[in-house]
Amino acid sequence: MSDIRRFFHRNETPIVFISATNFNLLGMDEWVRNFKYINYIDCFDGRHPNVIVPSEAPHAEFQSIEDINNYLLQHKEVLDFVRSMGKDPKSVFLMFDEETEKLAKKAKMDVWFPKASLRTRVDNKIETVRIGDKAGVPSVPNVLSEITSYDHLREVSKALGPDLVLQSAFGDSGHTTFFISNEKDFKKHEAEIVGQGEIKVMKRINCRGSAIEACTTKQGTIVGPLMTELVGFKELTPYKGGWCGNEIFDESFTPEIRQKARDYTFKFGEQLRKEGYRGYFELDFLIDMDTNEMYLGELNPRITGASSMTNHAAFAHADAPLFLFHLLEFSGVPFELDIQALNDRWADPDNIDSWSQYVMKHTEDSVDIITEAPESGIYHMNPDGSIEYSRFDYHRRAVASENEAFFLRISGPGDYRYEGADLGILVTRGRLMTDNFKLNKRAKKWIDGMRSKFIGRSLQPVPQAGAYKIL
Repeated sequence: MSDIRRFFHRNETPIVFISATNFNLLGMDEWVRNFKYINYIDCFDGRHPNVIVPSEAPHAEFQSIEDINNYLLQHKEVLDFVRSMGKDPKSVFLMFDEETEKLAKKAKMDVWFPKASLRTRVDNKIETVRIGDKAGVPSVPNVLSEITSYDHLREVSKALGPDLVLQSAFGDSGHTTFFISNEKDFKKHEAEIVGQGEIKVMKRINCRGSAIEACTTKQGTIVGPLMTELVGFKELTPYKGGWCGNEIFDESFTPEIRQKARDYTFKFGEQLRKEGYRGYFELDFLIDMDTNEMYLGELNPRITGASSMTNHAAFAHADAPLFLFHLLEFSGVPFELDIQALNDRWADPDNIDSWSQYVMKHTEDSVDIITEAPESGIYHMNPDGSIEYSRFDYHRRAVASENEAFFLRISGPGDYRYEGADLGILVTRGRLMTDNFKLNKRAKKWIDGMRSKFIGRSLQPVPQAGAYKIL
């Protein structure tokens, strides 16, 4: 491990993370020399030494994070900066498409991820089920079928019971997850189900969500710790099935469940490599609270919103962040790893400390323009539950206790605030949920306190709101 750490400490190859913000790989610049962030949103008001935010240039309305990245890759200031970094720069992204690959090539940058076409194929929720089946990782009892009508849905799913969960091939944060119990539910989402190709139709189970990240390398699959997921809390997201945070702590689930998740993730990673994929990925697991069975939820063939939790956990500081192995895999440098020993060490509860994060969206069906927003940094909770700004920092390890939190501001003054807009991310020590997976009192105080610091003014006329993933 010391050889790997020294290799990146002396790294001469320019590497840039191009994305809307640097949230997903926050802190990676401290492990990798010549690692920079090129972002669209300046979460730090110019105070982060390795974040480059070009001045605003004319562009079409963004519909996705891929659009943002493609805009950045055509920005003269970005291209000038990349050229100034030196020979053979490499790029990594949260999201990218074929257009991104063309623009990166034009900028003479290699993309250190599997091809977009491969990522799209394995990211397809229908294909994920099939890959899981090949790996011996079961999904919730389901059928994969095109749906032509409500009667057709009932015909193909009659073995799954009256309460169903439907997912289309692509989508995120609950946008394309539909809970169907009757024809009225179906009619509400019919346009998003009929004519959308194969749909994953699942039995609805009483489940808890969990997430785990891993990296498949030529030496084997390295598996991070199992995290809980915050899903659908109305205080944080308007989407019933939407992800809105994570917790990482050593007793997140029973030892048996944690080990099964690790075993399944290893098997899935090995199968992914057979499919041609390599590098970082994340799996969601659904744990049936009635039967204790564990099922594959979905695959994210990339870094995710949970990556900042994985890459800052105690085991990451003891050995190396998981993403470092992704960079190592793409570096072309020969390496040998004792994968079994590494995975055993990372499974040890002593190597996991307790942290939580939430992502706060605007939850009201309204649009205004933000006039005041809390700056990024460390905040303190007073004994009466009020929240106040403490000091500037761009690293979560500056959080000293559970009465402090690191807040990363996403939306700032001048930005539109619309239903689903990301306002900011809070990271704190300890838990945000109870043992029954409800928001605890401390979480609600942090949410109320930080939300109250966003102030907006109404707009006339009201513009059309958009919504897309930036995290």
